[in-house]
Formats: sequence, structure tokens, C-alpha cells
Amino acid sequence: MRRLNVYPNGYYNYLKRRKEAYLQKKAEVQRQIVSIYHERCGVPGYRMMQKLLIPYGFTLSKVTTYKYMDELGLKSIVRRKKPSYRKGPAHKVFPDLINQNFSADGPNQIWCVDFTYLYLKDGKVRYNCTIIDLYDRSVIVTVNGNNITTELVMRALLIAMKRHKPARGLIFHSDQGSQFTSKEFVRFCETYYIQQSMCRAGCPYDNAPMERYFNTLKCELIYLFEFETVSELDTAVTDFAYGWYNRIRPHTYNEGLTPAAARVA
Repeated sequence: MRRLNVYPNGYYNYLKRRKEAYLQKKAEVQRQIVSIYHERCGVPGYRMMQKLLIPYGFTLSKVTTYKYMDELGLKSIVRRKKPSYRKGPAHKVFPDLINQNFSADGPNQIWCVDFTYLYLKDGKVRYNCTIIDLYDRSVIVTVNGNNITTELVMRALLIAMKRHKPARGLIFHSDQGSQFTSKEFVRFCETYYIQQSMCRAGCPYDNAPMERYFNTLKCELIYLFEFETVSELDTAVTDFAYGWYNRIRPHTYNEGLTPAAARVA
């Protein structure tokens, strides 16, 4: 090393300083990882964490993010297994216009809708109706009610149309529930020039984006907290959809962009 005018002590001091800088940077990143992880109640795995670190100025590979989380003993919460389904009897339906092609060329061309149930701490049930845009997986509207009714889905759809003003011919994809096959709802869709599209009976995979959203909602919110009042539950579901899911949570369908960012990209 002396031939290069580098003395051993200086070289080893350089390596020491370099290691100290690396360890300092690593500790800073891991502190941020812990903060994000606990802020989001253990939801982020290493793939999501990699995306969530970028706004804080940390650009890591997936391998490095996994390594840092593993060293900290942090793992994403495990999603509950979904129950198996049986096909129900066929009744009046509209044709499936998308045939599991869950994509759209632009916003407000194809919306998916579904219901799910949510429990309060005392065991009472609230029913949620959510509409998602297949273009970017954004939650167009989410509303809760005491019953699964045609009125609830029409209320949700009216809010969605007022906010986003879709053109005539919007495809509205649902299951074959009576809320969607009722004469009242069929007339409603005809009035607003909405094309109804329906899954096959008992086949949730025909509406997979809705199934995935509800699974995310329950695993990342509902199963983690107890809600004592209707107001608490409704506010939490709304904040989750329009805040966390649409604007903060990276989505794999959008190549890591949030639905809100993908909508204007």
C-alpha cells in the first residue's frame, strides 16, 4: 500500500469510518421501518415497506428491506383464509361483460361493486357497499347501512355518479344478488344509461378486485380494532378507503403507485 502512498493506518481508518457511516444509515432506516410498521398496526410486509420508505428518502431493494425487517423481527400480519364458496341457483341475470378482464382503458369506464358485513364490538352488524374503478383500483365510494338493500347500492351509485360524472355506457359489474336484479335497480340503471354486468352464480373470482379490497379492508382495519359505535366504524371505514387505500397504500396493480397517483399518471 505504501507504493500507492497509502499507509495502513489511514486505510483501516477509512474502512472504519465507512462502516460507521453504513451502520448509522442502517440504524436510521430501521428506525423509520419500525415507525411505519407500528403506525400501520403491523400491516406492511417488505414489498409494501419498500414503497412506503421512498417518501422518507430511503430507496432500498426488496432484498435489503426484507433483511432489515427480518433483523428487527417484523413481519406482515397474516391474512385470514377465505371461506370456500358454493354455486347458488341461477336466476335472472345480465351477461358478464368483462369475463375476468379486470382492466379499463381510462377512468370511469368499468366500476365493480359488492357488499360485505362489518361487526361492532357488541356483535351488531353493519353492511358496507363499496364501488371500485377497475382503471386504477381506486375506491369510488364506500357507504355503510343497517341492511343489504337496493336502496343502499342506489345511494352509493348516486354519490359516485355525482362525484365522477361517468359518460353514458358505464359498465357496472356485480354479483347476482337480489339488490342488483330487482326491477327497481334495473330501471335505475336504464334511467342513467348504465350497462349492468354480472358474475356467474357462486363464483367470487368473477369479481376478484372487490374480494381483494374487502380482504384488505378487514385484515388491515376491521380485524385489528374494536368499534363501539356506528359512528366510529363508519368513520374508520371511510378514512381507510379515501385516505389510506386511495392515497397512501401502494398497489401492485399500479406497479407500486397508489390509486390516486395512478389516476393522474
